[in-house]
Amino acid sequence: QVQLVESGGGLVQAGGSLRLSCAASGRTFSTYAMGWFRQATGKEREFVAAISKSGGTTDYANSVKGRFTISRDNAKNTVYLQMNSLKREDTAVYYCGAASVLFNSVVVRTLSRYDYWGQGTQVTVSS
Repeated sequence: QVQLVESGGGLVQAGGSLRLSCAASGRTFSTYAMGWFRQATGKEREFVAAISKSGGTTDYANSVKGRFTISRDNAKNTVYLQMNSLKREDTAVYYCGAASVLFNSVVVRTLSRYDYWGQGTQVTVSS
C-alpha cells in the first residue's frame, strides 16, 4: 500500500512558475514508476509527465514539453513537477500516481496502469 500526498499548488500569473511535490508513504517508493496527471473542470484526467523507478527515464505530454520537468528523490520518497512558463490552459487539479512496474527504465503514460493516486492539488493560472 502506498499513500500519496500532493502539495505546492496555488494561484499564479501566466508566465510564472510552480513546483509541485508528491510525498509517498512506505519504504517501497523506489519500486514504483511515478507520474503526474491533471484534470481540468469538465474534462478527463490527462497525462502530464512520468518518470521511471530509477529516475533515469522521463516522458512528457507534448503540451508541457520544454516547460515542465519531472524528477524524483528516492531517499525522500518524493516526486516533483517543476512547472515553468505557465499558461491559462495549465489550470487543473494535478494528481500524482504510482505504477508498479518490473523494469527500472519503464515510464507509464496510461491512466489505467496506475495503482495509487493522491488527492490532488489545484493549480490556477490567471492571465
